[in-house]
Amino acid sequence: MGLSLGKSGVYAVVAIIAALTRGPLGEQTTSLNPSQSPRPYLDLTYQLLSIAFTLVPVALALYLLSDRGHNPWRRIGLDARRPGRDLLWGVGLGAVIGIPGLGLYVAGRALGITVAVQASALDPYWWTVPVLVLAALKNGLIEEVVVVGYLAERLTEKRWSPVAIVLLSAVIRGSYHLYQGWGPFFANMLMGVIFATFYLTKGRRRVLPLVVAHTLLDVTAFVGYQLLPDAWLTAIGVSVAG
Repeated sequence: MGLSLGKSGVYAVVAIIAALTRGPLGEQTTSLNPSQSPRPYLDLTYQLLSIAFTLVPVALALYLLSDRGHNPWRRIGLDARRPGRDLLWGVGLGAVIGIPGLGLYVAGRALGITVAVQASALDPYWWTVPVLVLAALKNGLIEEVVVVGYLAERLTEKRWSPVAIVLLSAVIRGSYHLYQGWGPFFANMLMGVIFATFYLTKGRRRVLPLVVAHTLLDVTAFVGYQLLPDAWLTAIGVSVAG
């Protein structure tokens, strides 16, 4: 956690404190997937490197889960044993999370407790959409493998109750979204409760449907931001690139 999402959570807490002391949240903006260079191919290089290095904690988590001869892929259900079922569960969970999540964001913007989110600050190059899809997959992998699969397995070994595991997983997930304001914090806590409960359901222990759902949600947000008309984005309180 200290190498990945736990660190992000701490920075997000500092970011929300800074934002609250700077002025009303409703008048502020934050950007996801920012450009890292005005030179297109250098920007592409930085984007791909950032995605690759962000996934290193996922590899570490899988390695640590291989203790005592376990197959980490099968242990947390990140394998391809049930592709059809995993895909259906992923699409269903994405729909269950996506609609209320958008509603909480819009409500948060209306109440002035959520910053305007610019879902992609990348310029429209030929590689922009593929990079955004990779970024969405990266988010799905690191968040679901680390905050659900790895955390649940380790805390189960330490005899934590399922309720305590679900609550901790949800709080961690909410914490690293705090920089976006209170709407995304609560929306992601709700997502954390649903995802961790799904994983811990007896006989399930599969993280792949969660990765599918998370990836679909982020692809919709990132790529949709690039393709939807500015008027539509403005209507739901999403910041439009200048």
